[in-house]
Amino acid sequence: MILIKSNSQINEMRKANQVVRDVLKLLQEHTREGISTWELNKLAHEYIISQNAIPSFLGYHGFPASVCISVDCEVVHGIPSKKKILREGSIVSYDVGAIVNGWHGDAARTIGVGYISNECQQLINVTEECFFKGVESIKPGITRLGDLGYTIQSHAESFGYGVVRDLVGHGIGRDMHEDPNVPNFGTPGRGIRLTAGMTIAIEPMINMGTEKVDFLSDGWTVKTRDRKPSAHYENTIAILDDGIEILSL
Repeated sequence: MILIKSNSQINEMRKANQVVRDVLKLLQEHTREGISTWELNKLAHEYIISQNAIPSFLGYHGFPASVCISVDCEVVHGIPSKKKILREGSIVSYDVGAIVNGWHGDAARTIGVGYISNECQQLINVTEECFFKGVESIKPGITRLGDLGYTIQSHAESFGYGVVRDLVGHGIGRDMHEDPNVPNFGTPGRGIRLTAGMTIAIEPMINMGTEKVDFLSDGWTVKTRDRKPSAHYENTIAILDDGIEILSL
């Protein structure tokens, strides 16, 4: 069931997403060669708590950390570890969620560690472009989920990239994952219409190679099957009567 939010409820979601936005900035500022992903997770956790917010991911179905930190060929759900040290030339994806007054915010970014290759930088740039092209295509009450997914898919595939099929975006509100699923691929004219009051997390997950992925035995980490790099860009958006608001920017 898709839950339509009132203006006051969307305002509560703004607060959660502002925390998420600031955590992502903090993580980007501290990204450097030699730092462990556990140190980065600790920084994020302490900041979220300092804002009287709750980390959405900590304990979610048993997830053991406050941030998903995925490196290079890890698509999503990378588990922070003291042994996982960032190295120059890698790319790292941060996925952050926070709860404020019972409402969730969710966003993700991929950035480079020091100098990265032109190929990796293009992958990061195109993944971000996929999100914004998708958002720009939304006309409240007219655009369907298939239209949105097709816009994202077409842009990524025009660069020869793989669009992950096994993981999708989602509705969000009082629960981190609500209806509807929001795929990054689709057929124009198919699916529900995106209407005012809906709040969704749009999150292109784009691979340099194949779209196929492997789910690892830790129960969380997802890697590209060909072990080529993957990038992730996500924001929570609200669909309003007069357009779209990106809540986590």
